This record gives sequence, C-alpha cells and structure tokens, in this order.
Amino acid sequence: MIIAIGSDHRGYAHKEYIKQHSPTSYNTFYDVGAHSEDRSDYPQYAIMVAQKIQHKEADAGILICGSGVGMSIVANRFMGIYAGIVWDIGIAREAKEDDNINLIIIPADAVSLQSSIDIISMWMTAQFKGGHYQDRIAVIDALGGVK
Repeated sequence: MIIAIGSDHRGYAHKEYIKQHSPTSYNTFYDVGAHSEDRSDYPQYAIMVAQKIQHKEADAGILICGSGVGMSIVANRFMGIYAGIVWDIGIAREAKEDDNINLIIIPADAVSLQSSIDIISMWMTAQFKGGHYQDRIAVIDALGGVK
C-alpha cells in the first residue's frame, strides 16, 4: 500500500518517526514534506497529499500538524477525500469502520510518537462496515468538492 504522508514543521518529528517505525509490511511512503522543522505552512502539504490520493498515486494518506484542524479543513475540500482527525486507537477504529476515512490526520501536540504508530496500525487494519454507513458517504459525495 502506498501512503502519501505530509506534515508542517510542528508535525515533522512525528512524520519522520512514523516513516521509520511503521510496519513496512503494508506501508510504502510517498513523502511530500516538510523536510525540516523550519517553519512551513500546512495547506501546501494537505493539498499535495489529497491530490496524490485523488490521482491514485497513493492508496491513502497521513497528515500531521499541531492540532490537525487546518489540515482537515484543507483535505476535506477535495472530492473523494475522507479525512479525519484521530488522537487515539478507538477513534482510529471508528473512523475507518464507520466513516471509511482514507486520510488520517494526527494532531502532533496531543499524540505521542509511539501512539501515532498505534493509531495508524489500528486505522490500517480496521475494515469499513458498509451498509447504512455507505449511504451516509453517498450524501457527502453529493455535495461535491475540488476534483
């Protein structure tokens, strides 16, 4: 599975830790940046990750910033992107099972480095339930977005 991953400066340490410590059996990372802890603006990374998923250059995405809120706002403007802010494994499971998120956003200010690995592992192994949950996604899809 190819995962597009991006962060701003506040999420940089988490991004690097995730790339080094995630189980490689299901992850190949396409790193869009940031490439240092120098100040950077989150929208550019959220856009790049969302576009990698849209263009089928990645199967899923991970974004990391301080709170996750700004990245979520940007990513969810793109058609076919279902991004959610996830801060623990219970939310990671529910986000995949109920909402089928294809882009996980980790708030670096609220999640430890090791917890980010646990969260991603749960999200990657959980299965979407479908059924009436799919009906809800159809309502979202009808709203449109950036293609």
